[in-house]
Amino acid sequence: MKRLKAGDKAPYFEGTIEDGSTVTLDDYKGKKLILFIYPKDNTPGCTAQNCNLAENYDALKKKGFELLGMSADSEKKHQNFIAKYNLPFHLIADVDHKIIEDYGSWGLKKFMGKEYDGIHRTTFIIEDGVITHAIEKVKTKDHTNQILELIGE
Repeated sequence: MKRLKAGDKAPYFEGTIEDGSTVTLDDYKGKKLILFIYPKDNTPGCTAQNCNLAENYDALKKKGFELLGMSADSEKKHQNFIAKYNLPFHLIADVDHKIIEDYGSWGLKKFMGKEYDGIHRTTFIIEDGVITHAIEKVKTKDHTNQILELIGE
């Protein structure tokens, strides 16, 4: 698994969001994008992370950020997740995990003595097509502050 880091060019992506429409990296040209990749909708850590970002969405927007989440869940699961928690941002349904793999967030995981391939929770801050920050140790309940501290805000 190749890990992306600050200074790397952000891999181009084209994905489907919860309403079936397409979103691409080019849609965020000239903008500051927080692209967060998480394992699964409606799980404790992923819900905490998404809700923390949603609760602080206005503050992040005021800093000039756009938010875009991604997991391997389907569009329908994303629709339900967004409705249940009133999430104000889009979620990419990367069911074949191609984009997740391109961003180095798919690979071997260990849990309770078992090994399996899965999604590594990772957040990328992208400006003008370049990764300015990559967060591999995401604090799910305090992710917004983690991002703001990292960028010096």
